[in-house]
Amino acid sequence: MTYRGTRLSLALGIMLASSTSSFALTEISWWHAMTGANNEVVETLSKEFNESQSDYKVVPVFKGTYPETLNAGIAAFRAKQAPDIMQVFDAGTGVMMGAQGAIKPVADILSMGGTKFDKSLYLPGIVSYYSKPDGTMLSFPYNSSSPILYYNKDIFKKAGLDENNPPKTWPEVWEAAKKIKTSGAANCGFTSTWLTWIHTENFAAWNDLSFGSNENGIAGTDVELKINSPIFVKHFQELADLAKDGTFRYGGRTSEAKQLFISGECGIFTESSGGLGDVIKSGMNYGTGQLPYEPEAKGAPQNTIPGGASLWVFAGKSDEQYKGVAAFFNFLSKTEIQARLHQVSGYLPVTLAAYEETKKSGFYDKNPAREIPIKQMMGKAPTENSKGVRLVNLPQVRDIENEEYENMLAGKQTAQQALDNAVKRGNAAIKQAIGQ
Repeated sequence: MTYRGTRLSLALGIMLASSTSSFALTEISWWHAMTGANNEVVETLSKEFNESQSDYKVVPVFKGTYPETLNAGIAAFRAKQAPDIMQVFDAGTGVMMGAQGAIKPVADILSMGGTKFDKSLYLPGIVSYYSKPDGTMLSFPYNSSSPILYYNKDIFKKAGLDENNPPKTWPEVWEAAKKIKTSGAANCGFTSTWLTWIHTENFAAWNDLSFGSNENGIAGTDVELKINSPIFVKHFQELADLAKDGTFRYGGRTSEAKQLFISGECGIFTESSGGLGDVIKSGMNYGTGQLPYEPEAKGAPQNTIPGGASLWVFAGKSDEQYKGVAAFFNFLSKTEIQARLHQVSGYLPVTLAAYEETKKSGFYDKNPAREIPIKQMMGKAPTENSKGVRLVNLPQVRDIENEEYENMLAGKQTAQQALDNAVKRGNAAIKQAIGQ
């Protein structure tokens, strides 16, 4: 090849490389914990965002259960290999807030993408949970949920129960569960996911009871647990008594019990509103109701507190990556996207506009039960007992509670002993976590 030909080839090569790099997509990694129908939603959203523009590509990666995803993210950050976005469950909020050097506030991310964060656009109970005391939103509330009651209408009918009238209080749940079991309509009357989130944290909020001092950790990190008061003991002893003959069946610490309900093994089920997708997918003839409350509690029902998860952004990324994250969050905030997410998944709409759009469309007229989780969270102004639970080590405290509950359900201790142990061990763990 001549010298001139070599120069021409070199010039073309440089131009081609330049052209390729100028059109290269910036990849945005998104670690998440969604399974089943909700994983399909994650894949669809990523695909739709990627097809809507040509600058960024969101790459979703499943990392296991909520606790496993949180642990993987912490390990990756320490190894300087953190993803751009990580889905963190509600219990991890205090952990992430305590690691502010590791994260970039979402309010800052949105402004980098040319959008001014306006908290008035979001559902108040959700945005306040994921914000600093000064109102700065730290994470993007992707899939907020509220615990509700599900029941199998065919099993209710078989047991001689009114399939159009779900139980509203815990004593009513226990009676219906016993009837299901003794009638032979199902092998088990009642099961539940998340004894920590539903039967401890939300039991406290919904019945306007103190979970812990310092407004459950919202007002300060030095928290003393209050979950061994008589009303908690009564609730858990009733669960333990029902477990003796299989009227209540324990499925596991997180969402494992969902299979006991979907398979028709158990007739009544308390679970996140976000579990609706899998219940629908099962083809079951199901009904829903509000989370049961304790009639002895003054002022109950109060309001539930958000569960589910939010999206956190790690620090130390490039401006281009942050602009891509901002574009993705703006995409997720679109009214039509939020309205569809809410209607398909059972999670709460993050924005008020999406809630209003869903109402206007007549969706709740046809599906009145789907408004239950929103009304539960927004029906009353929160008290100091019902703003949420925010401990710097809530996942660890939940593990302690679960260990004690499991020993109780195995008949090794009473509810009083289980809750006394959970308080003693939990308080010691909190003090250690805050360095006292």
